[in-house]
Amino acid sequence: MALHKMIRLITFSLGGEGYLTFMGNEFGHPEWIDFPREGNGWSYQHCRRRWDLAGDTSLRYHFLNKFEKKMIGLDKDYNVLEPSYQYIRMKHNSDKIIVYEKGNLLFVFNFHHSNSYENYDVYLKKATKIKVVLSTDDFDFGGHGRVHHLEYDTTKVDDFCSKVKLYLPNRTAIVFEVIV
Repeated sequence: MALHKMIRLITFSLGGEGYLTFMGNEFGHPEWIDFPREGNGWSYQHCRRRWDLAGDTSLRYHFLNKFEKKMIGLDKDYNVLEPSYQYIRMKHNSDKIIVYEKGNLLFVFNFHHSNSYENYDVYLKKATKIKVVLSTDDFDFGGHGRVHHLEYDTTKVDDFCSKVKLYLPNRTAIVFEVIV
């Protein structure tokens, strides 16, 4: 499920000025979806979504529902879907790390299946601090709670760039607000 949240976040933040949100087969819908067609006699019997699953706390769908709401709140607070400054800071294939900035947010993804990184150098535009505003690893989203919602001081590299050392748990995305 961690990768599902990460993929949703990356398509949400880099996908342009719109975002398609729905719950369906890509998240393990328990029943097949079969739209009316000649092969099923134009039946509507299996042409439905199980929206009740998001409210069932015995299943993991409620974590995705909470994450979706938080992501939409991120857009309300920071205008993620608006066209703005966007810059890919790093793509590290062997570490499986992607870092990019959009507006005044810094997105850090660790797609590695097993490696977590301590004191990982992350470069960003000139800033004095960054603070966590969203983590896919929060308990509220079914994560392990390995990311603490703190402010981090950055170190000036030059007149245009700063860096910060971060803990990046495996299969986790973290969104930071950049404070100049």
